[in-house]
Order: sequence, then structure tokens, then C-alpha cells
Amino acid sequence: MTSKSLKVLFLAAEAVPFAKVGGLADVAGALPKALRALGHDARLMIPRYGTIHSQQFRLKKIGDPFPIQVGPDEERVHLVSTITEGDVPAYLVWNEQYFSSRDGVYGFEDDAQRFAVFGRAALAVLQVLDWKPDVIHANDWHTGIVPTWLDTEGRQDPFYSDIATLFTVHNLAYQGITGRLILTFARMEYLKHLPVEQPGVVNWMAQGIAHADLVNTVSKQYAKEILTPEIGMGLDPLLKAQKDRVFGVLNGIDYEQWNPATDPDIPHRFDVQSLGQRAINKTVLQQQARLSAHPDTPLIGMVSRLDHVKGMDLMEPVLEWLLGEGEAQFVLLGTGQTEYQEMFERLQARHHDRMRAFIRFDDVLARRIYGGADMFLMPSYIEPCGLGQMIAMHYGCVPIVRATGGLADTVSNYTTKNRRGTGFTFNKYTAKSCMLAMKRALNGYRNKNVWQGLQRRGMQTDFSWSASAQEYVELYRKAMQVHGT
Repeated sequence: MTSKSLKVLFLAAEAVPFAKVGGLADVAGALPKALRALGHDARLMIPRYGTIHSQQFRLKKIGDPFPIQVGPDEERVHLVSTITEGDVPAYLVWNEQYFSSRDGVYGFEDDAQRFAVFGRAALAVLQVLDWKPDVIHANDWHTGIVPTWLDTEGRQDPFYSDIATLFTVHNLAYQGITGRLILTFARMEYLKHLPVEQPGVVNWMAQGIAHADLVNTVSKQYAKEILTPEIGMGLDPLLKAQKDRVFGVLNGIDYEQWNPATDPDIPHRFDVQSLGQRAINKTVLQQQARLSAHPDTPLIGMVSRLDHVKGMDLMEPVLEWLLGEGEAQFVLLGTGQTEYQEMFERLQARHHDRMRAFIRFDDVLARRIYGGADMFLMPSYIEPCGLGQMIAMHYGCVPIVRATGGLADTVSNYTTKNRRGTGFTFNKYTAKSCMLAMKRALNGYRNKNVWQGLQRRGMQTDFSWSASAQEYVELYRKAMQVHGT
């Protein structure tokens, strides 16, 4: 059992390099590759959106269009495939009405129907391919219909009955809540209402949790936090009832994609042995942000979605203090809620000589912030895992974070007693606690030996996918045992 090579189908709404909205896409692009490196037959499946072009990705059609059981009649879908980096077979579900005519991934009024189509298509595809996985690894509410169907109707079908499931919660805040008419559309009217669901609705996140063989989330700390009413988003009673089946596996980062020694988007490449050359990147970043290019002025960077769960409620008093003191510079990159965009624009107007807010998505600039800023701020209220702090550390940018979720699991606090830390953490979700952590960081920055030690330890911390992929393999085997296969 322990040495058997596994067949794993990884289902997600987004995946690098095809479509990316958030961190899920990075995981979906990296984990199947890491699993194949361990000798397992991991394959990826996502919808084919209108932005995914055949020529760019060398997509090939597989067979003829096939029917799936949704709607009043039936819907026909195509399947196209390609091979991604790491020799991962990738299958894309092509349906003009629900996916290929849309340039976006999320945010449509019929998202519930769209991802019901994707889930039912993913199940039907297995028979089209004549390939049956040992485990289907479903991710977030968009794929919740798959473990739900397999645990109900699928139990009666010999082809599907022995497929185990792992359901990963990347962010419990997004639950896929919709009216129960979706069950008519999905032809699953038999599905029972869960106690955590509001009357008259289906919660696909809850259904996925309830019906999967095992559930995990993307850090060990977040796996504990979601069992509490504060972080459980209304699903904590369901999660607590099956806490023996809830696990945490920390996300990794793909060092082929994130490597300051080879990154073509940073002005000057470097590694832990040539850390002194990193200063060139700081100067270029200061110039791009139209800030004074003083090498000794501490530069704090932030790359974030502008949302309250990311700690934006703390930022105005924190930045007024930081920039009013006049000893640091600040660069922000991000988009999000209008109120926070306007807040940063106000702050920039007041402190234009020390702050720059780039209200946009810009992957190249993000890399320049990781590779040029001295410190990286993540004051999150909730952070299931977080990739920014891990990327920052690998690029020699020292994190200042609130010790929650994956931030608590990845950043060890530096103090004068604990000189082995990799960053600066705070616990209470208050502006004062955040300021105190920043003060400690600014004090540490003044001591070059202390600072270089922090940078080197962060750069040498292993956040590669190999260890996390092995943990997932262990969860797959455990899911198979739970399922009885």
C-alpha cells in the first residue's frame, strides 16, 4: 500500500499557467508537478475560459463532444488537453455557454450553474478518457459537487464507487452559497440539507466538507482556527463534528517560478551568497516609485488584495505613524475594495515623498517589490496560508506579519532572545500591535549583522513543494483507507 504509485486527478477553477485570480492557481500549477516528481500519475483539470487560447497552450481536442447530465435536457462539452511544465497532463473542459464565451473566472450571476457543469463534466470525462484515479483532489467550493456526487449517487455506480476524495479548503470565506434550484439543474434533488446551511440554500463548501473522505486546509494553524466560531465562517459546527478528518498541509512555492537567482523581472539577480548585490534592486524600486533613492532608508513593501481580511483596517493609523515619523518609505501594490483604494490614495497624497500606491495588478512590479524592499508587511486578520511571506523571504525581504494561519506556521519571530527568527510577528489584531512589530523591525534594520542574518535565514528556509507534496500523498492514502479502497 505505501509504495504504490497513485493516480490523482486535481480539480480546480484556476491554475497557472492557464488562468490565475489568486493563490489557488499557484497551488494547482505546482502541486501536480511535485506529485509527478515523486512518481505519481497526477493530472490537472480546469474549465477552459475565453482567455485560454489553443495556439498559446497547444491544446488538442480529445474525441467528440459528449453529454453531461445537467439542465432540463443535457449539455454537451468538449475536452481539450495539453502537457504543462513537469509533464503534467492537463485537461480543460470546453463549453461555449458557460466557460469559453467568458473572459473571467468568477463573478458571474450563474457561477453556481457554471461550476455545476464543470463538476459533472469532470466526472463524465473519466469514462471518456477510460482513466480512473485512485483519488480526486477537489479544491474549494467550485468543485464541491464532485465529492458530494461521489458520496451519494456515485456510491451506486461500479465505475465510481471506489474513487476516494480529498477536499481542500483554500479560503473558507468563499462558500458557493446558492438557491436549492441548483439541485434541479445538477440533477441532484435527492441531496439532503445540512444543519449549517441556511433554509432554502445549498452551500457547496459545506457539502464538499461533509461528503469528502478527508478534508484539509493550507496550513496547520488555519486547520485549527477554522474549528472556532471566530474563523469558522459559520461552518465550525460541521468541521468540529468531523475534526478527526480535518488536516493542515502548508502550501509550498515553486522555486522554478520564484527564484531571485534566475528571475528575469528583477533588475539584478542574486542569491544568498551575493546578497550585497540586492541593493541595486532597492534603488531601482525607489526610482520606479518616485521616492528618494537613499540606500539606508528602510523600504517597506506590500503586495496584497485590498480587503479587510488582509488587514486593511489597520493600515491608515499604522501608515500615518510610520510615514509621519519620517524614517521609512512604503510601497503598495494591489487592487480591491474601493474604500481601501481611496484610503491609500489619500495617504499617498499626504505623504507623497515617502509613499507610493500602485493600484493595479502587475506581476513584474510584485517581483521587484519582493526583490527590492527591505521588509514585507502582511497584517492579515485571516490568512489561510499566504504565499507572499514565503516568496518575500526567498527574495531576502524580511516579513512583518500577524501570527495567524499560515503566517504563524512560516514566520518565526525574531527577538533579542530568539536570534534565530526569520521575521517579526504580532498577535493582537490592533494597529498598536502592528506598530510595535514594525518598530522592532526598524530597530533590527539598523544593525547590519542582525539584518543580514534575518535575510539569510529566510532565504535558506525550505518552502519548496517537495515536502508538502509528500504530505499530500500520505493524505491520499489515508483517504483511500477511509473510503475503503
